[in-house]
Amino acid sequence: MNTSHFKYIFFSLIIGLSSCKKTEEAVIIDLNELTVNSIHRAFENGDYNSEQLVNAYLKRVESYNPQLNALTVINPEALETARLLDKEYKETGVLRPLHGIPLIVKDNFNTKGLPTTAGALALKDFIPEEDAFMVARLLEAGAIILAKSNMAEWAFSPMHSESSTAGTTRNPYNLAHVPAGSSGGTGAAVAANLGTIGLGTDTGNSIRGPSSHNALVGFRSTLGLTSRSGVVPLYLRNDVAGPMCRTVEDAVKMLELIATYDPKDPVTANSKGKIPENYSQFLQKDGLKGARIGVLRTLSENDPDPEISKLFENAISDMRELGAQLIDSVEIPDFDNLRQNQWCNDFRKDIEAYLAEYVKNDTIRTLEDIVRIGSTSEYAVDGLNFFLENSGRSQNPEIECLDPYSDERRIAFREAIEKKMDELELDAIIYPSWNHKPAKIETFAEGYKGDNSQIISPHTGQPAFTVPMGFTSGNLPAGLQFLGRMYDEPTLIKLTYSYEQGTRHRHPPFTEELTQGK
Repeated sequence: MNTSHFKYIFFSLIIGLSSCKKTEEAVIIDLNELTVNSIHRAFENGDYNSEQLVNAYLKRVESYNPQLNALTVINPEALETARLLDKEYKETGVLRPLHGIPLIVKDNFNTKGLPTTAGALALKDFIPEEDAFMVARLLEAGAIILAKSNMAEWAFSPMHSESSTAGTTRNPYNLAHVPAGSSGGTGAAVAANLGTIGLGTDTGNSIRGPSSHNALVGFRSTLGLTSRSGVVPLYLRNDVAGPMCRTVEDAVKMLELIATYDPKDPVTANSKGKIPENYSQFLQKDGLKGARIGVLRTLSENDPDPEISKLFENAISDMRELGAQLIDSVEIPDFDNLRQNQWCNDFRKDIEAYLAEYVKNDTIRTLEDIVRIGSTSEYAVDGLNFFLENSGRSQNPEIECLDPYSDERRIAFREAIEKKMDELELDAIIYPSWNHKPAKIETFAEGYKGDNSQIISPHTGQPAFTVPMGFTSGNLPAGLQFLGRMYDEPTLIKLTYSYEQGTRHRHPPFTEELTQGK
């Protein structure tokens, strides 16, 4: 047994023993790796209620967030909301799907009565009048917003999570390293058990990158399966919002609630008739048995860190032992050419539409207004100046930005992948979410390499899920990514759940290190 696992088991035992102690004044709750199901069982057994749970999380946040800087705003109504949900359960005996579950929300989701800043000075005083569609769905299901989380300002950075409103978030597994971006605050908070479940957004990497760097499960679902209305956009052509959780099962519980048509987000019309009655039916421990999995060496062998390569080879071996057939490797015809010139997006158009619909402030209407107000993040300043100089467009301004479902370049890329999957009868394609370890905060720009998440899924619209693949030296997590066909979340759920249950790679950060702020 290595030192890391010994420390993990030791502290789990200490926490487990303390959780057995009860007093008349309070219940001591072991927050270590709680899930929706374990919390609901505790409610049903009378072990504790939602108010006690929220209070326990708030105390943990007070202890650990100063070191992580993952959370920006604590919801002052969280305890009162929990009391109301406890009263409801006492009267009805019925638990809603996420009844009393503390939720961490990335700071680019509109939250009624709470600041929504996208990490930017231009929005530091903006308090929405209503919740984003996705947030409203989760609250209706009984979730409680515990806090808003820090993010890369305007979601610009896939590398790190630094904002003008809150500063820099650290990786809970090793505080000298980044949690990736832009949903790094959600990633760090959920990984460190500062909340039960989390919401992030993913334009190219920003759910899957932080999930990979923080030993979490991150779902980037099919573009069009879920709504983005009420979310500060980066590029609506690519933006997807979704779950960041410690388990596949919890991520699936969230997906069931947010996968639906939203008339305020036209892209979701494409999901009609493609959503099953529920996704939980696909949580099958033997889901890898008989599955055909393609290995995309084109990505896995692109200048990888040797430790990541070893974890990836172990993952392939584990899947074989779990009953899968691995097709090693898969070659996508004309892949290098098809992936080029896919970043055709218009930040100006998308952000100015958001400002007009939600912020409604005459002094903050345009990209020029945002630039005038400024930023304390050098990375964000560079990004804003780039968009200002290039009329708000990214990469090649000569390329026309077409509808993501009708753009011939995107369609050709997706069809090449899915045609190869059909030809080889593949259920999914796998590759490391990142080929390198999380970079150090002090040198994140130089250390940023190996990000595979931005290459396929955001451009083709296909779903891609990341799950923990293990740890490298320095106690740094790594993730394994599964790419599926459009709207084939059921298959990805079966595969990722089976892999997760068969390997059990995730463990929480060591409490000792967080406490001491190492």
